Amino acid sequence: MIRNVIAGFWVCAVTLGSCYAAVTWMVGRAATEEKPHYEGLQYKKLPPLNIPIIAEGAVQGYVVGNFVFTADSRTLREISVPPEAFIQDEIFRHVYSDDTLDFRKLSRYNVNGMIASVKEKINKRLGADIVKEILIENFNFISKSDIRS
Repeated sequence: MIRNVIAGFWVCAVTLGSCYAAVTWMVGRAATEEKPHYEGLQYKKLPPLNIPIIAEGAVQGYVVGNFVFTADSRTLREISVPPEAFIQDEIFRHVYSDDTLDFRKLSRYNVNGMIASVKEKINKRLGADIVKEILIENFNFISKSDIRS
């Protein structure tokens, strides 16, 4: 019986000692400064965007694109106008009016230049650095003959 009582006191003493050591060890450490990585960024997916490609007076097909943008969540809550409409408008305007985008003579398209230009124009229109990044999920051309009615 005495062994059980001594074992109980021993377990209590070891538990109290380890708790005390853990608390004093964490209190003595200096607080490390956390670097915000993507803290506060919010990803918003835009609805699919269909842009007609017109050449020789007729619709040749459509560019279909899915885009995602990142923005500071605090800034998105504070602005009165949602930036989604501005982003879709700028992407539409850029692709629709781009003369280098010719699907009859395929060549490599400068996607980075398009995204940088669109991002710069959006932030200029909104009057602040709201859109941090624009990501492309899908960017395809569908010719008029491939469309099912």
